[in-house]
Amino acid sequence: MLFTQQIQAYFDHAQRIVFMTGAGVSTPSGIPDYRSKHGIYNGVSLRPEYLLSATAFRDEPAKQYQFMIDNMYFPTAKPNIIHEKMAALTRQNRAKIITQNVDDLHVTANTKLDNLVRFHGSLYDIYAPIDGKKARVADYLEAMNRLDGALLRPRITFYEETPFDVEKSALWVQSADLIVIVGTSFRVYPFAGLLNYANSEAKIISINLEKIETPFNINQIIGNATDFFKALKV
Repeated sequence: MLFTQQIQAYFDHAQRIVFMTGAGVSTPSGIPDYRSKHGIYNGVSLRPEYLLSATAFRDEPAKQYQFMIDNMYFPTAKPNIIHEKMAALTRQNRAKIITQNVDDLHVTANTKLDNLVRFHGSLYDIYAPIDGKKARVADYLEAMNRLDGALLRPRITFYEETPFDVEKSALWVQSADLIVIVGTSFRVYPFAGLLNYANSEAKIISINLEKIETPFNINQIIGNATDFFKALKV
């Protein structure tokens, strides 16, 4: 059974929930994930680890830019019930969210920003590395260069770069009494490694369409996260 009264009780009694979210949280909003058979990595000739790397930004920025524009930007996407229920818990100051997602749907869902870490950054925070000046998303969607020729990029974590707020994320996991992993293959580090900081008393559950391979002791719920969060009372 996907959702039980015992699971509801976990949420009711928890005061320091940490959600760890991945691309599967946003697929109900029409944003494809990365590694599934319908994901954006499927059929890509270059290795995704290269295509979305700091090296590619340096050596082949046009190729990288076109891939991101074609596959990663969905500015009209709306938050779904998963984002909304999580956001409600952050506004109650009972939950924090550490997300790998760069689509900002947690922000759009009115998550309390003090309780959100965008571990891999945001596609909608555009700047020029040459001088650090910000640029409009609308301009970036039209061209990868500023009018003066400066190369633009989103403030996301490319492969070979360090994620954002790693220490803060580790502290959040360490203090959590309930850790809920949703919509992630849990293959990307250091994100997956944050569970090393979980305290031994914390309950850890995951909600995914498929089993995740992990060395950690997780109560894995296999099913649709949308159905799970529809059933959850917050």
